[in-house]
Amino acid sequence: MSSNNLDQLYRQVIMDHYKNPRNRGILEDGNLTIDMNNPTCGDRIRLTIKVEDGIVSDAKFEGEGCSISMSSASMMTQAIKGKKIDDALKLSKIFSDMMQGKEYDDDIDLGDIEALSGVSKFPARIKCATLAWKAMEKGLKEEEKH
Repeated sequence: MSSNNLDQLYRQVIMDHYKNPRNRGILEDGNLTIDMNNPTCGDRIRLTIKVEDGIVSDAKFEGEGCSISMSSASMMTQAIKGKKIDDALKLSKIFSDMMQGKEYDDDIDLGDIEALSGVSKFPARIKCATLAWKAMEKGLKEEEKH
């Protein structure tokens, strides 16, 4: 597939998650709530996560922001459901490396998340893409301490 076609496909995936977000809302029975914002551009997110026996059993988000931040939150909540805390944090590290243009473990199927890889070419937008992931990391690291 040509680079142009791939970019177009990735844009479509990002816009699909933006217009039809997965896991939007608040978990009433979640045991973690993390609020974060990006003062640079005004993106804000509230992430609620339910962890049971060291596994992320559910995750939802609400907030407002650009298509990149909201679609990234949608993709992230899908990706971490059913994962052990360590695996969700490892996925976050891989995502962070991808955003910084570093080599990352490509043995792991990132699914829709890979559509955000092009954001690394736009340094001003990296914070948009990583906001939800930073919120998830903060919450799960707190949970690990307990």
